[in-house]
Amino acid sequence: MPLYEYQCEECGLQFEIRQKFSDAPLNTCKACGGKAKKMISRAGFALKGGGWYDQGYSAGASCADASAGNSACASCPKAANG
Repeated sequence: MPLYEYQCEECGLQFEIRQKFSDAPLNTCKACGGKAKKMISRAGFALKGGGWYDQGYSAGASCADASAGNSACASCPKAANG
């Protein structure tokens, strides 16, 4: 379930609530009962470092010559597609 951030317009409290996609947004502050609004926040997902995308699919990835019998490159999409 995603984690959503809310901020109360009355007391300024910022809080997080784990909700289903189908749940209606909260509209009351859990502390003072004032009006709360959903905040837009950064996603918690980021691809960092090397890995399958960086090594096989990105524009900057380089591939060894598959025709030279390099077994590490035989399954590489760049080798198969030229």
